[in-house]
Amino acid sequence: MHVLLTGGTGFLGRALIQALLRRGDRCTVVSRSGRDVWRQASVRVIRADPTRPGEWQGAVVGVDAVVNLAGERVVHPLHPWTAARKAAITASRVETARRLAEAIGAAASRPRVFVSASGVNYYGPHGDETLEERAPPGDDFLARLCVAWEGAARTAAAVTHVALVRTGLVLAADAPLLAPLLPCFRLGLGGSWGDGRGWWSWIHLADYVGLVLLALDEALEGPLNVTAPQPVTVDEFTTGLGRALHRPVLFRMPAVGLRLALGEAADALLHLQRVVPARALAAGYRFRFPTLGEALADIF
Repeated sequence: MHVLLTGGTGFLGRALIQALLRRGDRCTVVSRSGRDVWRQASVRVIRADPTRPGEWQGAVVGVDAVVNLAGERVVHPLHPWTAARKAAITASRVETARRLAEAIGAAASRPRVFVSASGVNYYGPHGDETLEERAPPGDDFLARLCVAWEGAARTAAAVTHVALVRTGLVLAADAPLLAPLLPCFRLGLGGSWGDGRGWWSWIHLADYVGLVLLALDEALEGPLNVTAPQPVTVDEFTTGLGRALHRPVLFRMPAVGLRLALGEAADALLHLQRVVPARALAAGYRFRFPTLGEALADIF
């Protein structure tokens, strides 16, 4: 299989490309930096900005699949959600999906499937309600972002299969949301946040890759929740992380503290969803790490 990817140099993209290469696939990576971290014949890197139209779009012709993982980091302590930051977060996702869909529509030889990233934030806050792929979207910033992101990708649905991978918190030692927590937890200074009862929909990196490969190989259509079958509360997550690191979990960051530190971006950690991978389970996918304990034991 020949796969064209955006976001290939990021945390998730690198893991997916490694899996593709291990099974003998070829990859073309569209990257603003043009950085080639692979340096092998099976990977071609095109330096281009995928949010803008350009010659790079011609690389879609003849590939078997397209994967869109591009997007600015949503939560960053140094970048609060100003109007400009929100616009950058939105453009990095929506415009990339739109340009890829345009390229697919214009290609003489089209890919069989277009797998485009999204997030479980699509559903917005729903308390303790269990959410499958058929649940409606929310109405906060992150939910509206996901709706626009998916909508841009869906414009290719007239000419190819479009799979929308709504991803939860991906767990790995170097994961962008997990890695910053580890120094505090290893010092015994880790803790929960908010009231601790919000639901944390997570997935081990190996199962994230497995589900994206499922979407590619089966040319799935529509939304696919990329989460483990057993979501946990924030308190359960932080307790499990402390147990995996053999450290106590003694502290709690109140919601007001998070808002002082992150501003509106704290919503990404406070407005959570209890999401289950109904379609993946129905398709017979077997999770390597279905429980948080198994996932953290493997990582640490």
